[in-house]
Amino acid sequence: MKQMISKILASALVLFGVSVAAAAEEDPIYTGLFNNRAVGGYDTVAYFTEGKPVKGEKKFSTEYMGANWRFSSQENLDLFLADPAKYAPQYGGYCAWAMAGGEKGERPYGASGDPKQWEIVDGKLYLNYDASVKEDWLKDIPGFISKANTFYPQFVGE
Repeated sequence: MKQMISKILASALVLFGVSVAAAAEEDPIYTGLFNNRAVGGYDTVAYFTEGKPVKGEKKFSTEYMGANWRFSSQENLDLFLADPAKYAPQYGGYCAWAMAGGEKGERPYGASGDPKQWEIVDGKLYLNYDASVKEDWLKDIPGFISKANTFYPQFVGE
């Protein structure tokens, strides 16, 4: 019973995230409802340099693509400023699997990406909604990336 309730709550959260993202389709960076922090305030450079999610600090921050990005050090902030596209997550931090339209490849939706559910593929950072979604995404990373690369520009209205 507890597992069923967890699944229902997770589904409701996904649907809630979808409706919120749909209302802000023009926003290329996912920041959530109550703040303007990209990647939930995590340091995107740290995924590459430390191999793990690290919370950023307000004193090491910058604005990029309409969102606030935080870093754990001045060095990481400087690396980001030198090449933001290298360190920013793909699809603006939205869930990579959802952006691909999920397993059926249907219309993409803008579920949030969890900074703790991440993968670097070919030098690019990808986030997923949760651990179970990431498991699905790992089954066909190249296929999902190909689909999401097609859908994301349409999603943000490019």
